[in-house]
Amino acid sequence: MPIRAVCVFCGSQPGARPSYLRAARDLGAQLARRGWTAVYGGGHVGMMGALADSTLAAGGKVIGVIPEHLMRPEVAHQGLSELLVVDSMHTRKRLMAGRSDAFVVLPGGYGTLEEMFEMVTWRQLALHAKPVGLLDVDGYFGHLLAFLRHAADEAFVRPQHRGLLRVEASVEPLLDRLAREAAAAPDAGAWQLERS
Repeated sequence: MPIRAVCVFCGSQPGARPSYLRAARDLGAQLARRGWTAVYGGGHVGMMGALADSTLAAGGKVIGVIPEHLMRPEVAHQGLSELLVVDSMHTRKRLMAGRSDAFVVLPGGYGTLEEMFEMVTWRQLALHAKPVGLLDVDGYFGHLLAFLRHAADEAFVRPQHRGLLRVEASVEPLLDRLAREAAAAPDAGAWQLERS
């Protein structure tokens, strides 16, 4: 299946290094150039805002999905192609996943990591066949990746699941890798996550 939309998980903070925001902007521009819709959490601040603004500035389409309790003007992005307001965080994730053909994870905190691990777990359980990519900006995820290798070495991650998370240090190689993997994935009809 060709990629039409990419779900991006990232922080609502800008982070401590300028390179994090640069990566979000680069990703947004690259998604627009490829004609891929960006699907994300609907915020206008931090990494989330940088991603949305750069995608829109490059002529791309952006779909935001935000729970009602975060729908304050200072949080929700008001200039998106589409903004979907949902009842809960769980509905948000399910809808974002259903609207996307692949996932990209940028630097972020608890929420970003929780979203990433849920998508990897769903892939492990064959609830979807969509590729999950991690953009390791300036080694941000180095300690996490070391822990995941440790978990595999300690037999908590099976050998066949070690490669479920695709890792690259820059945007273009990551998107190229996800495109190749998505093209080889089963048809969307086989995926158990609904596309809305």
